Amino acid sequence: MLLKTLVSLGLTEVDAEIYLLLATEGPQKGRNVAEVLKLYKQQLYRSLKRLQKKGLINATLERPTRFSAVPLEKILDFLIEAKKEQALALQESREDLLSRWKILIKKGFTDS
Repeated sequence: MLLKTLVSLGLTEVDAEIYLLLATEGPQKGRNVAEVLKLYKQQLYRSLKRLQKKGLINATLERPTRFSAVPLEKILDFLIEAKKEQALALQESREDLLSRWKILIKKGFTDS
């Protein structure tokens, strides 16, 4: 259920699996995450980088780096806010999109 919810909110399945592992098991080294989820090192670190950019996980400065999940409450608030912003942007551009659509219809899609 949580995996599907995170995927529906825009995470890849691998990203969601990594997040859930870190959230339930606590801070982990990349190697441990790769072993548990049976991921290739390159795939793992791409996902970790995406999760860090989105602010969903943290990484320590120590070596080896340990990764930890940001609390789910914060993640859900962040993802909900992002979806609200997307909806607002779409709503704000609605009239412009509809007028452009009408122009396309009149021209018969010949030039855009």
